[in-house]
This record gives sequence, C-alpha cells and structure tokens, in this order.
Amino acid sequence: MKQILLITDGCSNVGTSPVLAAAEALKQGITVNVIGVVDYGTIGELGGLEIAEIARAGGGISRVVGTRQLAQTMQMMTRKTVVQTIQQAVNRELRQILGGEGAGSIDELPPAQRAQVVEVMDEMSETSSLDVLLLIDCSASMKPKLAAVEEGIRDLMLSLQARLGYSRIAVFHFPGQRPGVDVVMDMDWTSDISRIKSLFGNLSMKGATPTGPAILQVIDFCRYVTLDEPVVLEQDYGKREGMLGDYVV
Repeated sequence: MKQILLITDGCSNVGTSPVLAAAEALKQGITVNVIGVVDYGTIGELGGLEIAEIARAGGGISRVVGTRQLAQTMQMMTRKTVVQTIQQAVNRELRQILGGEGAGSIDELPPAQRAQVVEVMDEMSETSSLDVLLLIDCSASMKPKLAAVEEGIRDLMLSLQARLGYSRIAVFHFPGQRPGVDVVMDMDWTSDISRIKSLFGNLSMKGATPTGPAILQVIDFCRYVTLDEPVVLEQDYGKREGMLGDYVV
C-alpha cells in the first residue's frame, strides 16, 4: 500500500496542475491525501477547491484545518488517512472479487457476511505493508506552521510503529532552495522515529508553490528509488541539482 500525504496551505502557482499529477499517482497505485492548513481569511475559495480536487483525483480524502488546530488535527489526520487508504484499497479488491462485473457490493451483503468482511478489512489495515510519502508545502506562508507539522510527523511515526504490518515513511518538502529545484528529500525511507530531529529548522522559505511538479517527482521516487540506492539530502545541494534531479518529469 502506498500513499502520498500532502500538506499545503494554498493554491499552486508553478508548473503542472496538481490535480493532473494526483490522477497520475492514482494510476500508479498511489493514493493522494491532502491536509489543507488554513489561516482564515488568507486562503480563497479556489485554494480550498484545489485541495479537494487534488484528493479526489488521487483517490484519497482531504481536510481543511485552521492553524490553531493544526497540531491536534495533524495527529488525527495522519492516523485516519493511513487507515482509510488501506481500507479503500482493500474495499476495491473485495468489491471486485464479490461483485464480478459490477454486480453486488460489500454493503449489499447479508449482515453476518458483511461483518466477516469488515473484520478481514480491519485485520488487513493493521497487517498490510505501508509506504507513506509525506510531501510538505514550504512556501513562505507555511513558515510559522512547520513546528506543528513536525509534531504531526512524529505522531505519524508512532502510529506506524504501532501497526503490526511493516511500515515506512519518507519526507519531502517543496520548493527547493535553488531555482529549478521543485522538491527536496528531507528524510529517506525509514521506520525509525529516532531519525526525526529538526527537519525544517534551517529552511529558506520560498513564495512559489510547485505542487504539481513536486507530486510528479515524488511519484518517480516511489517508482524508481530503492533503499539500496544512494540518497542525496538537502545539505548536499552543492553536489547535485536537487535530490531528485535524475527523476524530473
């Protein structure tokens, strides 16, 4: 099971449409869930609409929250999106098995059989392997919110460790500090919570929001980069044109 968890506070303004990018992720078997971090009065109707459309195109869910509730909501949302991503995938598989060519669904099963199916889904939610690609909007307006985002990441790691199935997480932010770098890896695949220190403490916040290009490059990372390959982190900018320079779409 794979999911991108996108955290953003506004409209994208650079490159490919994030809605099209999310649709591509879904084609590749990656669900896209979106948390909209909102300062009331600063995000317009289009921003909220885009957040919902990204999640819809990516087969995921979206939530819009205020800054004051960010830490608590992040903790709730990270757990909920993990569970729902798995349940949605399992539900699709079960519908295909039970429904044949569109006939029947889990909801139409007799109560006793439906309860058995739900029990299997609950078990699979805890035992299936899970990859979470956390993608953080670090445009200028997100700067005062990053401490709460880091707290949410720690909570997500704890939730993943509590699962019975193997889970791992990778963390990215966008945009990069250099022109033309749309996304940067902050932490490669890991299930070790001790690796989370201060992920965003020294970032130079940018005004641009290349959400679509960032999603596409994270998709390519998920498809092509493995734990056996060398990973270039943000501090190695002087050596390469960004962590994902070889995987630009």
